[in-house]
Amino acid sequence: MQDEDACKNFGVTPQDCEMGMILIDGTSPDRRWQGSDAAEEIGRLLPMGDAFISAYRAMPGIKWVGDRAYEQIRDNRYSWFGRRSSTYKSAYPVGCNATEKCQN
Repeated sequence: MQDEDACKNFGVTPQDCEMGMILIDGTSPDRRWQGSDAAEEIGRLLPMGDAFISAYRAMPGIKWVGDRAYEQIRDNRYSWFGRRSSTYKSAYPVGCNATEKCQN
């Protein structure tokens, strides 16, 4: 959200960013998840995460509760967790194939 050039490269608008985190599949950038769905997908990718996410999704009403919890965290993250005074720059390149050399 803070790196306008990266957002443009992935076709992400400021309005998209306001709706919560966006997870983009690095091998297939047209595959995306946003908000609580992105959090679930990250959890699914962790060891044993798929079993937990499948159980979570199978419980009636829990997805709705998870979505509402995500919205509360999204909307209150700065007051609850603070804010950086400068933009965070990752040490890892974004949007590069393993065989490409990337510049930050």
